Amino acid sequence: MNFDHVGLNVADLEVMTEWYVDALKLEVEYEFALDQVEFRGVMLRSPAGYRLELLHRPGSVPGLRAANAVEAALTRGFGHVAFDVPDVDAAYDALVAAGAADRMSPRPSPEPGVRMAFVADPEGNLVELLDRTTSA
Repeated sequence: MNFDHVGLNVADLEVMTEWYVDALKLEVEYEFALDQVEFRGVMLRSPAGYRLELLHRPGSVPGLRAANAVEAALTRGFGHVAFDVPDVDAAYDALVAAGAADRMSPRPSPEPGVRMAFVADPEGNLVELLDRTTSA
């Protein structure tokens, strides 16, 4: 079994598609709609092969909007999406410059030899950045 993608429900499909394409350098793989239930989505793909599916349905309501990963752990279910990056400081700075909000500045992770940071996308979803280059 191989991991395929993460699905993220969003309030504004166009804005969030543009943000993830620009901020994470993803490409639109395909778009889809289920007109009978007013449900649309966009599958985004990275050059490395991972995929992120953005989903939108009118009338959706906000879910978890944690200030940090520790607070997110108080709610069961998915709390964040994490990306392995070659330089956590540079990735953090780039995402904040692209409009992400700081949730935890770069620092050592509890995992030995790993650096980490957290940001929130424009809708408040937590994004973790991990740099494992020194732990290998």
